[in-house]
Amino acid sequence: MEPAANDGFRAITYKSDDGLTLYARDYGAPEIADRLPVICLPGLTRNSRDFHSLALLLSTDSATPRRVITIDYRGRGHSEWDANKANYNLGVEARDVISACQHLKIERGIFIGTSRGGLLLHLLAQMRLDLIAAVILNDIGPKIEANGLKRIRDYLNAAAAPHSWPEALASLKACQGRYFPALQEEDWREMASAIYRDTDGKPVADFDPAIAAQLLAIDFAQPLPDLWPYFDELAKVPILVVKGEHSDLIADRTVDEMKARCSSLSTLRAPGQGHAPLLHLESVFPRTWLFISDVP
Repeated sequence: MEPAANDGFRAITYKSDDGLTLYARDYGAPEIADRLPVICLPGLTRNSRDFHSLALLLSTDSATPRRVITIDYRGRGHSEWDANKANYNLGVEARDVISACQHLKIERGIFIGTSRGGLLLHLLAQMRLDLIAAVILNDIGPKIEANGLKRIRDYLNAAAAPHSWPEALASLKACQGRYFPALQEEDWREMASAIYRDTDGKPVADFDPAIAAQLLAIDFAQPLPDLWPYFDELAKVPILVVKGEHSDLIADRTVDEMKARCSSLSTLRAPGQGHAPLLHLESVFPRTWLFISDVP
């Protein structure tokens, strides 16, 4: 169910600072290199396939096509798993994003961060703000709601492996359906093909299980740490916050605080979607495209 290897992108591999082989997709024709590229960072256990439909829309736009890079972090998708499981952390993964930009000769870009990808952008603002021209934070901010994170912890660590693609689809709908009433059948199929890789005709979760297992160590009796000092640095660039109508990971009060700290911040509510919204849907994409197209 994965897109074909030549389906609108070039597969790229590069090395991390510590020698892992990492993977990315590079969408767009060479002649659009004069515009700032879009770099897409996925969620905790997700990968570059999450952005395939969005990347095709952006890279083939008739008026202002953009080069789009979508990334597999270490331990996800086609990137190498790390023997040292402690390296599955925001600091290491932010440095891997910098390595990707260096390999692809990207000096500045527009970044889209979904969930964990948005957390990485908070750190990246401290490490290399010069890389960031503008940011879309997809259903994420500097403060995470504990109930939403608990739900993610539970379904990632308790879900039984599906034995077939129809079973994978049914499982996704059973787990996520009430949060995503806007999704059509094709959307569910795309989601399944992003989450699972096809191994001998069967879906297999496409990440190192150690990544999900890290959530089991969180002490929810204590307040979750926040990233407000990092957000204040990120707020120096244009920001669009996309919030799912049914999201339980970012609260409206957090978005309000982000607005108070960044007067130029704009927001977009994704109707009929939870955590995290699909940005290529018709109810979301026009505003996303407009935000990106306004960046030189």
